[in-house]
Amino acid sequence: MWFFNSPEIVYGAGALSYLEELEGRRAFIVTDPTIARLGFPEQVQLRLEKAGIESTVFAEVEPEPSLETVRRGAQAMAAFAPDWIIGLGGGSSMDAAKAMWILYERPDIAPDAISPLERLGLRKKARLICIPTTAGTGSEVTWAIVLTDRAEGRKLGLGTREVVPDLAIVDPEFTMHLPRDITAATGMDVLTHAVEGFSSTWANDFTDGLCLQATRMVFEYLPRATARGAEDLEAREKMANAAAIAGLGFGNSMAALAHAMGHSAGALFHIHHGRVVGLFLPYTIEYTANGDVGRYRDLARVLDLPAADECTAAMSLARAVRDLARRLGEPLSLQEAGVSQQVFEDNLDRLCDFAEADPTIVTARRVPTRDELARLFQYAYRGQPVDF
Repeated sequence: MWFFNSPEIVYGAGALSYLEELEGRRAFIVTDPTIARLGFPEQVQLRLEKAGIESTVFAEVEPEPSLETVRRGAQAMAAFAPDWIIGLGGGSSMDAAKAMWILYERPDIAPDAISPLERLGLRKKARLICIPTTAGTGSEVTWAIVLTDRAEGRKLGLGTREVVPDLAIVDPEFTMHLPRDITAATGMDVLTHAVEGFSSTWANDFTDGLCLQATRMVFEYLPRATARGAEDLEAREKMANAAAIAGLGFGNSMAALAHAMGHSAGALFHIHHGRVVGLFLPYTIEYTANGDVGRYRDLARVLDLPAADECTAAMSLARAVRDLARRLGEPLSLQEAGVSQQVFEDNLDRLCDFAEADPTIVTARRVPTRDELARLFQYAYRGQPVDF
């Protein structure tokens, strides 16, 4: 038995105005300092005020939010006693909002113990709205939560279906003026979600079409959004939609090996999440195809790439991903991403430890042995196509 989870989604220009139709008393807005400086919380608060809803802002979420920040936010949330919680920002703010919400409703739960295996009984105190300000993570439509354990220096892949937001507001106005490098990095995150959502072992009939469409949209619109920015309204809107579509896809199937490796390297080397998972994507495609277990033909076909057989499709898809990354100015290796050889070698064992512990490795179609995983990291460090 399987499930397909989705929030109600309001999208398109002016979608934020839907907040004026909410019914409630208090809203707790979770965001980060940069989003606060841009004035985005005030735009949300203005709409809430028109709905007669009092609000407050917690703007302390850092990139890759820590367990400590989640605990601090949950305490502030409990003091304010909201009936709406709003995650406003990139994946970090939305994931933090989900985790804070759990602790607000279930203070007996430790944030690092959040699990899909335990029924939490949420929505007795509040409901959740997520509003993305990047076109990347898809967290506005998923139940995944990624937090950072600062003490151990690793990312925690957590989640439960109960934290799928009640409402996602996808308004391209928030992404219109994203810097070029953030547009590119978050767009590679969308692509990795779509490709892995389609090719993981949990792929299914309900998610395949979503992942294929998101893949096509990224290749068509991400170069435009990156090059033209706010001048290309269509590309900005299409990428905002693609992020949510890919989120629905992989959120109802699963990510895979590129995420396991990316979570590990991102935590240790402090590389942007979208950038690092996109970096690993072509290597994991090649590795999977070399084991004759890939599922890439339909992905290659939707991009009009050579796809005579699975191997041909996989290799042409890996080349296309690298070509796209190069056009966007994204690194193709850990060395290009600024990791020194000494730092890489010193952390190789920890990279493997963290990747092996990541839940997304389980849904890879080819799960590497420890030695293979180390070789994969080494190939990705040097920028060498995978031949094993």
